[in-house]
Amino acid sequence: MRLCVLLLLAALLLLSGCGDDEPVIRVDLSKRAKLVAPLRKEAITYAYLPQYSHTISFKRHRALLEYLRETTGLPLRQIFPDTFDEHIKMVERGEIDVSFSNPFVYIQLARSGATAFARIIEPSGKPDFRGQIICRRDNPTIKTIEDCRNKRWIAVDPGSAGGFLFPLGLFFDHGINIDDFAEVDFALGPGGKQEKVVLAVHAGAYDIGTIRKGALNVVAGKIDLGDILVLAETRPYPGWVYSARKDLDPTVISAIAEAMFALNADNDDQRRILEAAGMRGIIPARDSDYDPVRELAYKLDID
Repeated sequence: MRLCVLLLLAALLLLSGCGDDEPVIRVDLSKRAKLVAPLRKEAITYAYLPQYSHTISFKRHRALLEYLRETTGLPLRQIFPDTFDEHIKMVERGEIDVSFSNPFVYIQLARSGATAFARIIEPSGKPDFRGQIICRRDNPTIKTIEDCRNKRWIAVDPGSAGGFLFPLGLFFDHGINIDDFAEVDFALGPGGKQEKVVLAVHAGAYDIGTIRKGALNVVAGKIDLGDILVLAETRPYPGWVYSARKDLDPTVISAIAEAMFALNADNDDQRRILEAAGMRGIIPARDSDYDPVRELAYKLDID
């Protein structure tokens, strides 16, 4: 009986939905339109070698990327490799079009066909930079470079110029080889390596650390910089460099380079863009500018 009632109600509902005055819509399945998804404009990828955290890398270069997009009309997009090694491999695979890297990483990228087209004027006002050896100011056992023997050393990355290669050359010039340290470690994990070195030395986990000059400013709000002593600085080497991957369209490189060279620190808006990125300006570069770095790598027998 209950089944009969349910069937009767279903029939009434069907009949109520089909009135005589409602038009019949006929569907002609022989006529079909092909729907095509709109094409996404391919981006030109831009990457900052991950010496700092991704957040800091983004903040430093956000305004510069906006300026370059507006000035060139090109769809530039910043991407964030986690490590130096990943950055290098992504350039080699063509996944990074424009690379902003230290000079030691650049000479590795050049082997795969990358070409330098611009270099920066450092905050110092010069187109070069230095590495620094740091320790805790209250460490009674370290007063000179020679005191670093048999100490625990933390460096930024094996591919870091100011944070490893330049200081290694300075140690070499003082007769100290890498085997003369009790321990040599590198900052672990993605990004933020310069900060990690400073914080590790500040915490006493290592006796000495090596960073690029200027990196202490990044941790100024996290620790008392008075606790850190800059024990020594390296000689200057050519500064950070912009390079284009192999086979990148020359017109793209030219447009980006011209926009970069046009940045003027005398213009208030453009000065803010440069200062945020840790630069005073951007100038043309040639591959031969980085021969001093190649000579140092050769002296230290580093690939």
